[in-house]
Amino acid sequence: MRDVATLLEALPYIREFHGKTVVIKYGGAAMSDARLKQEFARDVVLLKYVGMNPVIVHGGGPEITSYMQRLDLPVQFVDGLRVSDPETVQVAKMVLVGKVNKDIVLLINRHGQPAVGLCGDDGLLFRAVRQAAPSGRDIGFVGRIEHVDVNVLTHVAQDYIPVVASVGADREGHSYNINADEAAAAVATALRAHKVMFLTNVAGWMRDPRDRGSVVSRAGAEEVAAALPAVAGGMRPKLAACLAAIEGGVTSAHIVDGRVPHSLLLELFTDAGQGTMIGSR
Repeated sequence: MRDVATLLEALPYIREFHGKTVVIKYGGAAMSDARLKQEFARDVVLLKYVGMNPVIVHGGGPEITSYMQRLDLPVQFVDGLRVSDPETVQVAKMVLVGKVNKDIVLLINRHGQPAVGLCGDDGLLFRAVRQAAPSGRDIGFVGRIEHVDVNVLTHVAQDYIPVVASVGADREGHSYNINADEAAAAVATALRAHKVMFLTNVAGWMRDPRDRGSVVSRAGAEEVAAALPAVAGGMRPKLAACLAAIEGGVTSAHIVDGRVPHSLLLELFTDAGQGTMIGSR
């Protein structure tokens, strides 16, 4: 009966979200733990089967760092963003496009839905421009997406689950490392997605990062904007991406603990939810 009650609780959400697009930024422990990777792929396939249109955007920071260390290249972050010289961008493209992207595609394929891997270079999906860190410091070839060609995504999404690696190029063909949170927000905005979800390694946005009990379950965009200047580390680009998505017309943005099995489904289809939901109010 408990299982039946869970299904009944999910029913109105499934009905509400049927036919809607949800952009999922895939990252954190969900990308590194073998069991969580399998469960993530099953969850995405389930979303497709119940009538939603999932689009995956991913980074792969830990794997990029691992390969850079093997190559004895310096690893440096500013304001939660990776400092990227030309060698760093080359490694990022090799790792994200050549390995991580294809691993995700294979997992989704195995669980019953065909997926197609893309990056910002494919079909001129992303057009990027160089950006500095929020503090104003130069961080090299780190890009901000100024245009997303939604025709590429909508064409692929008719028959496949798109899986997008967060790299792109500018008008002159210079390659850029693009923060995956920002890429997910840009894709969600361009697609007029109903939701954008960020998988991470914390329980959600915490008012006090040292206190797990300070997780904010719901917040408005104004509250997040007011708090953002004091936020440090990797949570800063996630909250900034949430704000960008909301301002771009996405109904809600969610920060979800990817260490929890099936956290996507718990956040989408249960009353209690699982992480932090940010809306326009």
